[in-house]
Amino acid sequence: MATSATNASTSTSASIINRDSYYATYESTGISGHVFTAKYPGSLGNGLIVSICDSDGWTSWAYKSLFDSAPGQSSAAAEYNVTKDELHVVVVDGKGTFSGQSGTVLEKFAFVSKASNARRSDGSNNFYKDVINTQSKYIWWTGYPTSGIDANQAWGQTFQQVVDAAGADVFAAMTSPGITFTLANGNNGTNPTEGQIQTAYALYANTELYDISLVITGKVTAATAKYVIDNVAEVRKDCMVFVSPVDASTGAMITGAAIATDTVAFRNSVNFNVNSSYAVLDSGFKYQYDRYNDKYRWVPLNGDIAGLCARTDYTNDAWWSPGGLNRGQIKNVVKLSFNPNKAERDTLYKAGINPVVSFPGQGTVLFGDKTLLTKPSAFDRINVRRLFIVLEKAIATAAKFQLFEFNDDMTRAQFRSMIEPFLRDVQGRRGVVDFRVVCDATNNTGEVIDRNEFVADIYIKPARSINFITLNFVAVRSGISFNEIA
Repeated sequence: MATSATNASTSTSASIINRDSYYATYESTGISGHVFTAKYPGSLGNGLIVSICDSDGWTSWAYKSLFDSAPGQSSAAAEYNVTKDELHVVVVDGKGTFSGQSGTVLEKFAFVSKASNARRSDGSNNFYKDVINTQSKYIWWTGYPTSGIDANQAWGQTFQQVVDAAGADVFAAMTSPGITFTLANGNNGTNPTEGQIQTAYALYANTELYDISLVITGKVTAATAKYVIDNVAEVRKDCMVFVSPVDASTGAMITGAAIATDTVAFRNSVNFNVNSSYAVLDSGFKYQYDRYNDKYRWVPLNGDIAGLCARTDYTNDAWWSPGGLNRGQIKNVVKLSFNPNKAERDTLYKAGINPVVSFPGQGTVLFGDKTLLTKPSAFDRINVRRLFIVLEKAIATAAKFQLFEFNDDMTRAQFRSMIEPFLRDVQGRRGVVDFRVVCDATNNTGEVIDRNEFVADIYIKPARSINFITLNFVAVRSGISFNEIA
């Protein structure tokens, strides 16, 4: 579990301990006994450098030119007559992984304090642990010196704790001109098993802890995709799952001459043959540039389809279709694994698969908006299902305020007065054609009231997206009036 090494870049002997093999971590002992962990998993965090300096090490510190003056005593520490509480901290891109140039300073934190109750003049937290953990984009601080120093001077104490220790009105100082830590030992680990992936997704079934609306599956097997649909979306009934097809037998990206047939085979395979309005299936993968690793990769399109839904929420509303040339443009596409022609698109769409198509001069577009509901219904379209998700979540939240009230005419009228303006607003934004809210004595009968229940029936006529266009062109004689033939 643990490995030891000597870090040549630090001025004290140190041990690099593999506390979590999936994250680059540095841990040292004695006065320099800090623990830092990369916020980036795996080997990506290897090579990040953290350098710390207080007043004793300022003169020879390699990064002193980045700051206006040396750390010393903060104004908060002065109130307690405690000294040497300030630090300067820098985070450096040792390998150039993030900036493209090794040695680039990524972040710096000036005049942070060793005291756990330190505050700036504006009242904000100035304890260096909390400042780093909340503001740094690259590292977590997970431990400070606790050994090799006088306990009365230990970092992380309050100012009062230091004052209460007789003769110790000073925080422990560094014994060298700045301590530099290089994160290492980050391990990419092994790929999770199918069971582990399913267990992770199962956490989202808890509606009380997690409020989600779009679930991206990435590249998963048919069995895992079905598991997420059946055990998350169908349980919650307030989110949608987005899936990309893979080879039904190997789990790899579908290729070859029979790609359309194989894509339909995935849809109908025993492991995936689902019937759900809470799931969306696209037609494959896209080839895109990975700027973090400077290479091109095949990436499943389900993340892009979910992204189109999120962008539609932002530009329009959830009940607008994410497909088509107006809102269905997919970005960062070099090429598609499968660019279906018209006949193939017809085959895919009949199976509930939404084609993603590259049109010359018009970009790459989601050219469908079906869910995986097999029977004809208003809910076999993405926009209608998402409309009802929005309505049901919003109205259910409003309905909670009726709990433990009296089931009488006044309470029912209050409920209608909350819901009807909301639905009129949705209607004005083209989400519904018409609606009706029934919440009165007709559905809250004496039997319902005696069971301590409250019933409201909400009828919705959803707006539907256009999936097929018919254009009829008729040639007429020159003397014909269009008013007559129309």
